[in-house]
Amino acid sequence: MKHLIATLLFALAPLAAQAADNGLESRASPYSVAETLDRLESVLRAKGVKVFARIDHGGEAQGAGLALRPTQLLIFGNPKAGTPLMQAAPAIGLDLPMKALAWQDEQGQVRVTWNSPEYLIRRHGLDAAHAGNLAAIGGLVDAALK
Repeated sequence: MKHLIATLLFALAPLAAQAADNGLESRASPYSVAETLDRLESVLRAKGVKVFARIDHGGEAQGAGLALRPTQLLIFGNPKAGTPLMQAAPAIGLDLPMKALAWQDEQGQVRVTWNSPEYLIRRHGLDAAHAGNLAAIGGLVDAALK
């Protein structure tokens, strides 16, 4: 019986690890949600990254008569980086262009969250060599939060 339990636990360990690794990276921001994304948008534009859209989830919720803490999504990317990824694994187009979500938690702390490059590589079965096409996001967020 002990052997059976040990075997089951060993078999389930990767699933538990996968559940714990939800593929998200996050940083605390000293700025408001709007200012955080203003700063990120400025950094992106300065680096030649195309900003496709900005969605104010909190504002849209308020417009529908619902309450939601400040939450905004910025959608951005670079076709020179994303296209090779989509050529290798077309389904990554579900996750591209990149997205960064600025949101305020229950304590009032603003955070910026995005899909980690490693997660996207694993999720879409890409070769690790493609990670460089996604790696810049952490540094761009850090630059915006200075």
